[in-house]
Amino acid sequence: MAYRIFIPRDSSAISLGADKVCQEILNESKKRNIDIDIVRNGSRGLFWLEPMVEVETSKGRVAYGPVTVSDVTSLFDSKFFLGNNHQLFLGITDDIKWLKNQERLTYARVGITDPLSIVDYEKLDGFKGLKNSLQLTQENIIKEIADSGLRGRGGAAFPTGIKWKTVLDAPSEKKYIVCNADEGDSGTFSDRMIMENDPFVLIEGMIIAGLAVGADQGYIYLRSEYPHALKILNEAIDIAVDKGYLGKNILGSDFSFTLEVTRAAGAYICGEETSLLESLEGKRGMVRYKPPLPAIEGLYGKPTVVNNVISLATVPIIMDKGASFYANYGMGRSKGTLPIQLAGNLKQTGLIEKAFGISLRELLYDFGGGSATGKPIKAVQVGGPLGAFLPEAQFDTPLAYEKFSEINAVVGHGGIVAFDTTADMSKLARYSFEFCAIESCGKCTPCRIGSTRGMEVIDKIKSGKEQEKNIKLLRNLGDTMVDGSLCAMGGMTPFPVISALNFFPEDFGVEKKETSA
Repeated sequence: MAYRIFIPRDSSAISLGADKVCQEILNESKKRNIDIDIVRNGSRGLFWLEPMVEVETSKGRVAYGPVTVSDVTSLFDSKFFLGNNHQLFLGITDDIKWLKNQERLTYARVGITDPLSIVDYEKLDGFKGLKNSLQLTQENIIKEIADSGLRGRGGAAFPTGIKWKTVLDAPSEKKYIVCNADEGDSGTFSDRMIMENDPFVLIEGMIIAGLAVGADQGYIYLRSEYPHALKILNEAIDIAVDKGYLGKNILGSDFSFTLEVTRAAGAYICGEETSLLESLEGKRGMVRYKPPLPAIEGLYGKPTVVNNVISLATVPIIMDKGASFYANYGMGRSKGTLPIQLAGNLKQTGLIEKAFGISLRELLYDFGGGSATGKPIKAVQVGGPLGAFLPEAQFDTPLAYEKFSEINAVVGHGGIVAFDTTADMSKLARYSFEFCAIESCGKCTPCRIGSTRGMEVIDKIKSGKEQEKNIKLLRNLGDTMVDGSLCAMGGMTPFPVISALNFFPEDFGVEKKETSA
């Protein structure tokens, strides 16, 4: 009998030595004449424990980690393949507190299955949502999505059902589904983890979207820095075609849908949906004027659904379990779950899926374990490089769209980057302007010029030059960028700047009373 051993193929695990550990386990098993069957699964998201090796036992899968090449001999000495104790022993994987306290819906299969095994996917409810959808009218599919409360998981949090209904109602002989997989926000990796570790769920979500709005062509616009995701997605698409889930007359129906992956341009601005469409058409990625909205005139001037990876990957479970099942998670208008990515100065970094409503404090300390340095956490940035910096006084804020809006913050992509007391918030604020200046498409003046002027003004404040006057100027500049920019690139850049100034004035060399509006 072969002992079944699971070693992640996720790029984070690989970067920490998973491939080398895998090879060493194979070598050691041959030396000892022990029959093993290695499955390259996805990562469970406990990155501080990667590479995390699991063994199938009668009691369930048992985990060990973080495993290095030098640990392999002692693991075999302890007969870890039987689930025996070892200094790296973590217990039954599903009982690990970090995992047990999550609500994994979108990520239900991530870390469990071989990402390219369609058999594994089907065994764990894969394609049930599609099969149910094929029995419904387009209007009823969209109603399910609308009733679930699913909103865009990439930034603006626009209701997915409304977007799909707009595309359905738009008259056109051709429509498109575009997946925004240009994951460029700092501290984010949830899209990558879906694409590398459960690609079929994204494929299924895009097929359902196409069915719902009458589109027969889909594109995944993939961040160029994701070579592992590119390889896995292309292989998964080929497998789906072979099994009749993609192509002509899907599962014997009269619906046809084709899907392809396009590598992104390597520009942050192409994460904005209209810049993405320009890039997908082979043009320079620059923001389009709106209206018309992409749902009316999108890719090649045709009605187009543009959704984030997580939005589309969540569709299958809604169409499988029903709208009410999903809507029962979360709080208020923030329905369902959110993949939360813990990064920065934390002991325990990785991916968590939780229902909306959990507080930042719970995430930072119960899951994150506090700062890696042992120093107090000074601030966190939520929602990418253009999200506000939040001080300790706001750590009890529930993670929900409306609650964050009340404190002038954004949930965005769900990325959380933590900073301890050694961080200079004025430098981080200045970097926000610098980042915008580098990544701006240049089409609108507030973003193109405002970002450069912003750096200059912060430098003047830091140097002590006419601080009161320049603080007022910085705030006015922020208002101009928020109100006058064509897209969120320039419109959100002042968020981290003004929040840093409000909550951490001492880092700018000024008294708190001088920072008031």
